[in-house]
Amino acid sequence: MNEPLEVGAPAPDFTLPKAGGGETSLRDLRGRKVVLYFYPKDDTSGCTREAQEFTALLPEFEAAGAVVLGVSRDPVSKHEKFAAKHGLGVTLLSDEQGETCARYGVWVEKSMYGRKYMGIERATFLIDPEGRIARIWRKVKVPGHAQAVLDAVKAQ
Repeated sequence: MNEPLEVGAPAPDFTLPKAGGGETSLRDLRGRKVVLYFYPKDDTSGCTREAQEFTALLPEFEAAGAVVLGVSRDPVSKHEKFAAKHGLGVTLLSDEQGETCARYGVWVEKSMYGRKYMGIERATFLIDPEGRIARIWRKVKVPGHAQAVLDAVKAQ
């Protein structure tokens, strides 16, 4: 088990395949602010709304010098269908093996209707241009979250 990440710690590096082809590496984004949000599953109501809210604010994130990356364990092909169906503009990364989710501490035990299972905790990390964690939001509630993250990006 990895130690929980804290503000000020170096953000764990990753290289993941992205919807639309190619890969994204955190180290290649040095010098920019990175909004890294983890979500449980493509095309579910909460995850769709979260992606739509980040997409709607994407021009403002970009104007503030930030890139927005969404990560789940869904395969790239599912991300591409999800993005096309809902007109999403955020970059969606596939962590099928769950290694990045584990390094960021978002692969956790969950419980629904008394049944325990492993899944992704909805969480967002703001990474500063030097590659350090500037803010962490855990157990995110979707309504208004993208705006709160944008406000934090602008305050950096």
